[in-house]
Amino acid sequence: MLRTIIQSLSLAALTALPLAAQELAAPEGEVILTVSGEIATTNAEGTAQFDLAMLEALGTETVETTTIWTEGTNTFEGVSLKALAEAVGMEGATLRATAINDYAVEIPLTDAVEGGPIVAYRMNGTEMSVRDKGPLWIIYPYDASAEYRTEVIYSRSIWQLDRIVVTD
Repeated sequence: MLRTIIQSLSLAALTALPLAAQELAAPEGEVILTVSGEIATTNAEGTAQFDLAMLEALGTETVETTTIWTEGTNTFEGVSLKALAEAVGMEGATLRATAINDYAVEIPLTDAVEGGPIVAYRMNGTEMSVRDKGPLWIIYPYDASAEYRTEVIYSRSIWQLDRIVVTD
């Protein structure tokens, strides 16, 4: 009897995996972020594509902080890197984040923690244009801890982000 229950649970878990991989809807608006590589959930030819509404649906986090690129304290809104990683089932160790102009940085997946960086899509309540470091900018809560005010962290704070590749 126990063996039958275990087999049934195992079969149920295995058949649920394809469903989980299909839970990400296709974007209806302009695609502003594409995630590829070592991910479990896709919606477009092996990638996970997001429009703004899809990113907002993952949950909005707010980070109020100063930056070395802007004046004064600013309020950034976006999806936490942790929530994005969970939404697409990131399975690698490194995120290669690339901007519109092909500038790229590497971010360890271990940075995707509660209270950590966000993929910001608004600054001070306004969507960010390409001219203003948008449409997406990886923002760490720099004022929250000295560990977020280092050259290494600043170098990971890529703006005009449009794609992420997850690698081992």
